[in-house]
Amino acid sequence: MSEILVSTMNDLPGHDVVEVHGEVFGLVVRARNALSNLGGSLRTVFGGEASGYTKLLSDSRDQAVERLREAAQAKGANAVLAMRFDCNEIADLMSEVAAYGTAVTVRRRGS
Repeated sequence: MSEILVSTMNDLPGHDVVEVHGEVFGLVVRARNALSNLGGSLRTVFGGEASGYTKLLSDSRDQAVERLREAAQAKGANAVLAMRFDCNEIADLMSEVAAYGTAVTVRRRGS
């Protein structure tokens, strides 16, 4: 896959937006296994970082951004602007992570 630039900014310094392709998103829903849920529950009692959940959410964000890039490329874009994350819990069993933004074609100024 060609490189799709992803920026949380509304513009990309040194580039002009030459075409807007519309909204794109990448979505991931993951569940932890029962033993990890037990370990996470114990962390709420005793405190400390729930490293299993930290890794789960970090990996989920990375995968959501990769799916966002794939969606942008499918629309013919070479960048995504104003990228944001949205995270939710589903039935206290699963974590949903969505990365979303606006797919655009940008061109470096002076090209």
